[in-house]
Amino acid sequence: MTALRNERALLWLLLLPVVGFLAVFFLVPLSQVLYFSVMDPGFTLKHYTAFITDGFYWKVLFGTFQTAAFVTVLALLMAYPLAYMVVRLGGAFATTILLIVTMSFWTSFLVRTFAWMVILGNNGPLRAAMEMLGIVPAPQLLFTRFSSTLAMVHLLIPFMVLALYSVMKKIDPNLTRAARSLGASPFDAFRRIFLPLSAPGIVNGCTLVFIMCLGFYVTPVLLGSPREQMIAGLIGQQIEEFLEFGEASATSVILLAVTLTVFALYNRFVGLDKLWG
Repeated sequence: MTALRNERALLWLLLLPVVGFLAVFFLVPLSQVLYFSVMDPGFTLKHYTAFITDGFYWKVLFGTFQTAAFVTVLALLMAYPLAYMVVRLGGAFATTILLIVTMSFWTSFLVRTFAWMVILGNNGPLRAAMEMLGIVPAPQLLFTRFSSTLAMVHLLIPFMVLALYSVMKKIDPNLTRAARSLGASPFDAFRRIFLPLSAPGIVNGCTLVFIMCLGFYVTPVLLGSPREQMIAGLIGQQIEEFLEFGEASATSVILLAVTLTVFALYNRFVGLDKLWG
């Protein structure tokens, strides 16, 4: 019994640095946000009431969900064939592709966002190519929902690829071979065997990308249209332009609640322990 207690005490001792770090850099700031949401200037719930009763906030929240869902679907459609080819071909091809995917994490979101600003700008290569093809005048690409969506898909595809790959690599290839030997076509073997078995990876990747997209700030602000704000950009505007710390805090708490709800649903039906396969 004494040995067991000593082991538990050692485990808690090892957790102290992590708990202390989270308390200082997460719980304390979060507590301050909660405080400002109900105590600006005095105790009040007007900031939450304003969010609930103002249609503008609901429009921004709905637009954020719509954009996050669209980005998630596009990322899945582009990442699934890539992850599938990596698993099927293996060898040097798989190593090279996975290296390229992971190398994207070495460059910050901000740098990649500025790269898209150059590519899609009025003097950028994409607009020049369109004019060379006779598309004159070339359409406005920068500061539109198209540009912010394109950049967010590019930024989040690596997360989707890794989530899919972690599940696909565990699928026994003999299962599809057995289906082929029993007369199934390649498409039927994929549709009836491989695709259902890869469903956990699809759920994992979509959940991860969707939640990350809900809180995106830099990319939509720099590339998107001011008329189509996402909720993180609205929070930034409330603080930087209007100095409305109470409203920004209340909006942040609501965004956190929405994100935790998505996490709770995922944990209820899938389990957070399966997020990475």
